[in-house]
Amino acid sequence: MLRIEKHADGCVTRLRLSGRIQSDDIASVQSAMSDGCTQKVLDLSEVTLVDLGVVRFLISCENDGVALVQCPPYIHEWIFRERAEGAQPESSP
Repeated sequence: MLRIEKHADGCVTRLRLSGRIQSDDIASVQSAMSDGCTQKVLDLSEVTLVDLGVVRFLISCENDGVALVQCPPYIHEWIFRERAEGAQPESSP
């Protein structure tokens, strides 16, 4: 189950994501990020499990300038492998 904690400081939005993130949760994350702020940060320190759709979504987030912080090593490695294989990212936020 995904939990989203949102913190805004000026025009920086920081989302701390916790738990399991599945492709079905992407719309909730996109909605939480759609607040008009120009800088966005996803804190993944408490993420326990993701699926391929989420990895591709995270790639598109990075491509759009969203900072991924505290990314668990297995997710970071998966992102690296997907990029190396030329994966097409999911639709951007």
